[in-house]
Amino acid sequence: MTYVVVARYRTKAGEENTVLPLLDTMAAASREEPGNLAYRVHQGVEDPQAIVLYEEYASEADFTAHCATPHFQEIVLGKVVPLLESRDVLRCAPRAQVQS
Repeated sequence: MTYVVVARYRTKAGEENTVLPLLDTMAAASREEPGNLAYRVHQGVEDPQAIVLYEEYASEADFTAHCATPHFQEIVLGKVVPLLESRDVLRCAPRAQVQS
């Protein structure tokens, strides 16, 4: 069973062009982590300040380890978060499949 994280960011006005390259760097580093299955950055079509991250890990422990990495601490917490109006992180675990 995988562990999915969906992070919704809203940048401060005009900061999306600074935040997106930082998140591209973050995505590349995160994809190299053991247990990371996917890390995708999306930008709103109608609202370019809206950014959504889709992250998938082999386990919750792998996501916890991700949050402790130097690149997460430096890039996300140190550089990206100060440029955001809001940040919402939704952690998801898959539901068991229903047998028909």
